[in-house]
Amino acid sequence: MSQKTAITPTRKEDYPEWYQQVIKAADMAEHSPVRGCMVIKPWGYAIWENIQKHLDKKFKETGHENAYFPIFIPKSFLEKEAKHVDGFAKECAVVTHHRLEEGPDGKLVPAGELEEPLIVRPTSETIIGAMFEKWVESYRDLPILINQWANVVRWEMRTRLFLRTSEFLWQEGHTAHATKEEAQAETMQMLDIYEVFARDILAMPVIKGEKTATERFPGADNTYTIESLMQDNKALQAGTSHFLGQNFAKAQDISFVDQEGETQYAWTTSWGVSTRLIGGIIMTHSDDNGLVLPPKIAPIHVVIIPIFKTEEEKEQVLTFAKNLKGQLDEQQYNNQPLVTSIDTKDQTNGEKNWKHIKKGVPIRLEIGPRDIEKNSVFMARRDQEANQKTSVTTEEFISSVVRILDEIQETLYTRALVHTQNNSQHVETKEAFEQAFSTDDNPGYVSCFADDSEEYEDILKSLKASARCMPLSAQDERGTCIFTEKEDCRKILFARSY
Repeated sequence: MSQKTAITPTRKEDYPEWYQQVIKAADMAEHSPVRGCMVIKPWGYAIWENIQKHLDKKFKETGHENAYFPIFIPKSFLEKEAKHVDGFAKECAVVTHHRLEEGPDGKLVPAGELEEPLIVRPTSETIIGAMFEKWVESYRDLPILINQWANVVRWEMRTRLFLRTSEFLWQEGHTAHATKEEAQAETMQMLDIYEVFARDILAMPVIKGEKTATERFPGADNTYTIESLMQDNKALQAGTSHFLGQNFAKAQDISFVDQEGETQYAWTTSWGVSTRLIGGIIMTHSDDNGLVLPPKIAPIHVVIIPIFKTEEEKEQVLTFAKNLKGQLDEQQYNNQPLVTSIDTKDQTNGEKNWKHIKKGVPIRLEIGPRDIEKNSVFMARRDQEANQKTSVTTEEFISSVVRILDEIQETLYTRALVHTQNNSQHVETKEAFEQAFSTDDNPGYVSCFADDSEEYEDILKSLKASARCMPLSAQDERGTCIFTEKEDCRKILFARSY
């Protein structure tokens, strides 16, 4: 008989449904009354706030400033960059009227047609570019380094909480530079920031690479990505950084007078990550008992569960717990205050314990009257089995809590890295490539030398695979395309994906 789990179905039984149930059990988000949109609940939003906090600090350390731009974009702005509008046209939500009036049947009907339709922001290159055009006159005005934390709308037909919704939260950086070299350096700098953040904070191994021409951001010269492999062996695009060249600058006349008095077009970039990262955290680390959070992104590091039977025991245990919490709160973890919580909800001890297991809190402490007599606590770690508990003295726990959190962080990263390594393969023939994707089971990463073209797109569609990136770690390697037999081709990483 299989062991009972807190989440049903299990990952093995039905991975997509398991994913939804983890979110529900952790009380992170739920579907809203608006089709394709979600309500992010406090626990899920607290994770997003921590993502914001860590990344915002890095952005500001590298000279970027936060700003805010309108959610509405005139349709004519998108039309200025043909490739861009083609790339987003099918996903655009369009506002055509500006008021409602009561109709003859008592229902509200749109009235006041707009002179020009407004697009609800799918991305902000065009509206921000319009402002850059006003702000840039001389080389002295450059570079402009702007970031915006905002929401965007892409009218998705098939949605899944955090991974793909019609409205989602993100940050989008937009910069303008005097030289190509400076803009390219900016593009790679931001990609590196995303890589380090995913690795060191989210405990998520990623592969840095350049997108192929078919997967490139509409209107960009080059798109770079960080790709991560989930537990079901599908790849997730976790973040992108785009070198836009002068395409948007020419379309929107972002020009400046250089040091020689000549008029030049600026070189621009854009880069972003979204609430999709929360989906990545879930699918990288969680198990059949619920959410598992890397300590560096967890809203709470330690939860204390008081155990008592009488009012006298309750007062005694809570006093002890509050004193312990005060000592823990004085500590720093990952250059931030250690966050401790005491669960005083009117629930059974078992209900409290499983609630925090399902929410992914890294460390759980149980304290009862007998533990107080011994000046000890029972400790459980979320990276270990749910029933695995250790008795430690309070002094020992206080002195070692930071080390334990670091151990959990490292354990989660190592597990994910080993999974990625064990589910990556390189093939040298078309037959081997097709064999790798021949079943419903996802093979993980499959790399090969391939031509960066659309010539074999039909093969990929039939196998439900896509080109994830051309890994930067292999950018000097060259070989013969297994599909077209063209020579001097780069290594491309393929996978089924979200």
